[in-house]
Amino acid sequence: MKLNDRGLLIVISGPSGVGKGTVRKALFDMKGHNLTYSVSMTTRKMRPGEVDGKDYYFVSKEEFEQRIKDDKFLEHAEFVGNYYGTPFDKVNERLEEGQEVVLEIEVNGALQVKKKVPDCVMIFIVPPSKEALYARLKKRGTESEEVIMERINKANREFKSAKYYDYIVVNDEVNNAADRIMAIIRAEHAKTERSIHKYYELIGESDEN
Repeated sequence: MKLNDRGLLIVISGPSGVGKGTVRKALFDMKGHNLTYSVSMTTRKMRPGEVDGKDYYFVSKEEFEQRIKDDKFLEHAEFVGNYYGTPFDKVNERLEEGQEVVLEIEVNGALQVKKKVPDCVMIFIVPPSKEALYARLKKRGTESEEVIMERINKANREFKSAKYYDYIVVNDEVNNAADRIMAIIRAEHAKTERSIHKYYELIGESDEN
């Protein structure tokens, strides 16, 4: 039984190449959950195999910048000449419906979300080592060595942001990382601050004093 009707906003973040997308997919492949993925918006070009509206909403730079002016993003960031952002209204609708909304975003965006939604669950995904991170970026085969090194340098700075997160999960093996995140979600629902009001309501007691 859930003691809080509103869903959780779960922020999965970490440096580029750490395997956020793979871990998120493994999480969603698990049975018995009420997770929904918040699709981000971006101005970068679509990669082979990606689907508009499923992996990202792909829009022009002009459209994205207009949305920024209209304050329609929960968070947004710019990296390597492209914008990335999360539409605020869609996220809030799903939370009100009681769904667990999962955001898979970069570190700068995650810290923006924390400011706008202080009770979100912040999870920082890290690689087993810096060497493993480089190997994953290289294996993609989609970027030049210069861009890869730019991402590595950015990752070195982002590792220091781990202190702002609620949890750190090492992606040593994808299914293990997904299991750890699911355990975190279940524990968060049991937190007193999220469930105490509904609990008192169920037992017919007042939560005043």
